[in-house]
Amino acid sequence: MVSDEGRRAELAANLQRVRDRIARACAAAGRRPDAVTLTAVTKTYPASDVLLLAGLGVTDVGENKDQDAAGKAAEVRAAGVRLRWHFVGQLQRNKTKSVSAYADVVESVDSLRLVTALDRAAVAVRDRPLDVLVQVSLDGDPHRGGVAGDDLWRVSDAVASSDGLRLGGLMAVAPLGEDPGRAFARLAELAGQLVATHPGATVLSAGMSGDLEAAVQHGATHVRIGTSLLGMRNSLR
Repeated sequence: MVSDEGRRAELAANLQRVRDRIARACAAAGRRPDAVTLTAVTKTYPASDVLLLAGLGVTDVGENKDQDAAGKAAEVRAAGVRLRWHFVGQLQRNKTKSVSAYADVVESVDSLRLVTALDRAAVAVRDRPLDVLVQVSLDGDPHRGGVAGDDLWRVSDAVASSDGLRLGGLMAVAPLGEDPGRAFARLAELAGQLVATHPGATVLSAGMSGDLEAAVQHGATHVRIGTSLLGMRNSLR
């Protein structure tokens, strides 16, 4: 069993490697390194890892299952640590009230029904708007979430006109088996169109452990890193 100090050293080394990759990608794209935020995707990992990452300077963490995230967020808060929590998984409408209570950002909004449910929940449990990213489908696979075509603009407009939500921008996952650079280039075009009609929606969450460089090249403001940061450990389940 790895000690806390051993785990901290492991995470510190991984974090430095990820930060170096982001810095090199930003340099290659002619962007400042601080233009890209690292979101540590801590799904299946314990709150102790989240606290260690916070101690190493990580400010943003991502979770994809409410049943894990709610308790973990509460444990981290109880330790006196304030982080920015991103919900990045597919969100069921019956979980919107729970997620709205601890998440700062929901990155996976992809339907008008979800907008309605999340807006109602956010108004009920929050004292400020909940930031929302609309998830773009780059491959049309319904099992991976996301919205495409005119539905993208309908969902975005619905978020922007809601009372309890704030439209932050877009999120996407690169399609399986496709060059991520081509996929993220399409995403960048959509992001430009969104900002033209919603100037405040400047967040672009794209890129994971295997393709962060391509995402940064095409304007990602946030990259979601799990494996390269936390390593291959046994799931909590």
